[in-house]
Amino acid sequence: MKQLLSGNEAIARGAYEAGVLFAAAYPGTPSTEILENIGKYKDIQSQWAPNEKVAMEVVIGAALGGVRSLTAMKHVGLNVAADPFFSASYMGVNAGLMIVSADDPSMHSSQNEQDNRWYARAAKMPMLEPSDSAEAKEFVIRGLELSEKFDTPILLRTTTRVNHSKSVVELGERTVPEKKVYRKNFQKYTLLPNNARKRHQFVEQRLLEMAEWNNQSLLNQVQMRGLEIGIITSGVSYQYAREVFPEASILKIGLTFPLPKKLILDFAQKVKQLFVIEELDPFLEEQVRAMGIKVTGKDKLPLLYEYNPDVLLESFGLRKENAAVSPVVEREIPARPPVLCPGCSHRGIFYLLKKLRLNVTGDIGCYTLGGFSPLSAIDTCVDMGASVGMAEGMEKASPNERKGKLVAVIGDSTFLHSGITGLMDVVYNQAATKVIILDNHITAMTGHQEHPASGKTLSGQMTSRVNIQQLCEAIGIKRIIRVNPYHLDETLKILKAELAIEEPSVIIADAPCVIHARTRFSEPYWVDESKCIECQVCFQVGCPAIEKAESGKARINPLLCIGCDICRQVCKPDAIQRPVQ
Repeated sequence: MKQLLSGNEAIARGAYEAGVLFAAAYPGTPSTEILENIGKYKDIQSQWAPNEKVAMEVVIGAALGGVRSLTAMKHVGLNVAADPFFSASYMGVNAGLMIVSADDPSMHSSQNEQDNRWYARAAKMPMLEPSDSAEAKEFVIRGLELSEKFDTPILLRTTTRVNHSKSVVELGERTVPEKKVYRKNFQKYTLLPNNARKRHQFVEQRLLEMAEWNNQSLLNQVQMRGLEIGIITSGVSYQYAREVFPEASILKIGLTFPLPKKLILDFAQKVKQLFVIEELDPFLEEQVRAMGIKVTGKDKLPLLYEYNPDVLLESFGLRKENAAVSPVVEREIPARPPVLCPGCSHRGIFYLLKKLRLNVTGDIGCYTLGGFSPLSAIDTCVDMGASVGMAEGMEKASPNERKGKLVAVIGDSTFLHSGITGLMDVVYNQAATKVIILDNHITAMTGHQEHPASGKTLSGQMTSRVNIQQLCEAIGIKRIIRVNPYHLDETLKILKAELAIEEPSVIIADAPCVIHARTRFSEPYWVDESKCIECQVCFQVGCPAIEKAESGKARINPLLCIGCDICRQVCKPDAIQRPVQ
């Protein structure tokens, strides 16, 4: 049976067909839907982890315990999981282990554009790169077989376009291999220095054997057409190369580390001019050049952002009519800046932080949108959990300048992911850092996934719920205040009081995500135009439900307003009215 699947759905299907019995992850675009879809297969035990490092360690343990396992994360998530990732390469596996890293060229929802192919090379771990959904499914199956054949974890590296684009996939049956028996093996599984030295020798030999095997692998495809141009490519770049150069010969590499050098040399000798087409870094190009092969790559193609057929056409100076690309009708699309949802509980907090003219170290999540105009409240955004440590550092660097003028903001899921250790450092090193935990009871930005403080598992089962307030108390925070972020005057009063005190404190802004909770406070509010003086203060809360009427006065879109009351509280002329009961 054939089905139209996204790359993420196909990876989940591949895990199912390959007999994966355990999967764990932390959500992060563009990888989130992998675990969500694996969770639909009841034969696979799947779960959300507090962060990517924990997810990696749990699946390593599951594979060691004898069952095929998988973890998935976005590219920066692999940074968090890098410690066990590198050592897992030395340790090898018992049952098959697959690690999915989803890169995000052009940074559609990421803070950087790193190329995680380098991780495979640095960790000496084999890497597969599918070019569409069909290959995504197939590469999971073949990758787990390779994992067991060569005693290694396998890195499956995808990109946003592969993860989210849909193509036809041939569905197969599920086959579950016999569970591997766990046997103690001190020299293999205990990476003390003496054991690790021997395992390093094994890893180097494994790479040589896999490179030789890769020369004959069906994971790679040689498509010989014209001999004027030859293209070496992988992943989604293959789709663009095939479209723009229909007459060229192409070597599409599926197992991109270790490279099939004999196959590349043989291909290069058959064509007059050789191109390497790959997004982001010259990962393939540099290795091909190191083989003594003359090749054209980043000297023509851009180093930044994702490709598409038009990028290739422009880079190679081709006219569209000479290529198999349909003309694109250029249309100017109105700007649509990202905004917090109507009624979002974060809005009032950021309005007050801007009003107080504070320096605000931000973090990863919905609340990062508080950095955009008109709220313009966030100063920094680096990585998950960084806000707490960065606020402490800024305070230590200039305590007199930052006194009463600095706060960190972090979400509940992000706090549990990696904010706890930063807060621990605040207490241990006697800082006076103020931290606002924006607790909306869910991992909202990536699509409302559960976490250890939400009270539910990935499968929807009720479970123990981490009490964030008690956790902060256990760390050593003595001042913990819970506020309703929709009550602006009360919250402002508490903020001012905490900023004036020279000891650390945590303010928990406790209100559920309005989208996830399907909150509707009341019928829509409305504007009494006779009272509106066009001061535009209501526009400063950044609510998409507040619009400018033709008269220049404010109006409230009844289709968007959920009656959160924040706009009414900031309207001094009392022009914004509650609905008539």
